[in-house]
Amino acid sequence: MAENSESKKYPLHKCIFQGDVKTLSSLIRIYDIAEKDKQGNTPLHLAVMLGRKESVQLLLAHGAPVKVKNLAGWSPLAEAISYGDRQTISSLVRKLKQQAREQMEERRPNLVATLRQMGDFYMELRWDFQSWVPLVSRVLPSDICKIHKCGASIRMDTTLVDFNNMKWGRGDISFIFNGDHKHSESLTVLDNEAKLFQRVRYEETELDIEDEVDILMSSDIMAAQMSTKGITFSRAQTGWIFREDKREMVGPFHADFYQINGIVLASRKRREHLSEEDLQKNKAIMESLTKGNSQGFANGEPHVRRASLNPPPESNITWEEYITAPPGQCPLLGRSLVYKESSKSFKATVAMSPDFPLTVDMLLNVLEVIAPFKHYSKLRQFVLMKLPPGFPVKIDIPILPTVTAKITFQEFAFRHDIDPQLFQIPSDYFEDPMRFPDL
Repeated sequence: MAENSESKKYPLHKCIFQGDVKTLSSLIRIYDIAEKDKQGNTPLHLAVMLGRKESVQLLLAHGAPVKVKNLAGWSPLAEAISYGDRQTISSLVRKLKQQAREQMEERRPNLVATLRQMGDFYMELRWDFQSWVPLVSRVLPSDICKIHKCGASIRMDTTLVDFNNMKWGRGDISFIFNGDHKHSESLTVLDNEAKLFQRVRYEETELDIEDEVDILMSSDIMAAQMSTKGITFSRAQTGWIFREDKREMVGPFHADFYQINGIVLASRKRREHLSEEDLQKNKAIMESLTKGNSQGFANGEPHVRRASLNPPPESNITWEEYITAPPGQCPLLGRSLVYKESSKSFKATVAMSPDFPLTVDMLLNVLEVIAPFKHYSKLRQFVLMKLPPGFPVKIDIPILPTVTAKITFQEFAFRHDIDPQLFQIPSDYFEDPMRFPDL
């Protein structure tokens, strides 16, 4: 009896499991397309894991969410890469980008309104990247980032374009966000040395999508997560004999220092979809990067698109067996996992100042604009934690399992004299739509 009632709970999941596309198309408007079952799987997860290509396309056409994780911590895209059908992976990547654009568009009016309400200001942020791996530490960048805000516009001047997989771009770069401009023209990157500018594209070309699919199909499936569940804050102490709470000036701001305990950066990899040749090639690239070669490998080889993998063996699990399995013990529906998990605990410090004129909420609104760049989205993720009272004027955060960043808010002032010309593209700059191909 219990089995029966359990199996009736998830009608969309059941249709997919049984390959019943006709019933799925009639129920898809009635039931919640984003509902998770006991394993945390949405209907899209199941359709991908079981290779139900028609169901995948039907679910995507009805707006099934792509950026959602099951109990095991994997998204439908991760499961699609494991299964290895190229068309399905391409469809999910395309939909994921579309849904991210739509979410940003929804948030944009509030973001612009909040920026308008904030006073205009100038702020300096210092980034220092450090690693416990000696060779890596030697080649890590540091940066002083200058941020001007006027009305609904923000300009960020930096020497560090982005930091990803041990690769970074240096130069004299400015990011300009104009909230008053239409969406497709609101974010621009200037290369001040070459006198070039590029509008950040919100829509990728088909070529971009297919290039990304090739990379996904030939790389580890990665899930890295900064776990903040067990975090505790304790006052940092100073002095050898007479211990007292640590208080120091950070720039012009009085700050109380706190020790952060319990930050865990968990990194999980799957590689059941990779060939021996893929593994050798990836290992060679990583060794090259660790030695400080930030260019990776090109080798001048002609680029050949990855073909779909042969599908995994058909699952012989029944719907009843699947739906009655205990949570977290999902029966194997696709390839046998080749899986590696590692976690590293970090001790960090944060300096909180009651004097800083900006609130954490205001900072988050500023970071939302700059968050296409991965090290800023990490900072945003950190600031979302429940911090001690005040504003975090100095922070240590893990960026990668081997790399931490120290961020210092070393200057801040509300200003009435910020030049509106700062937010314009200079007239002698030329447009180069491919100056920053990763943006």
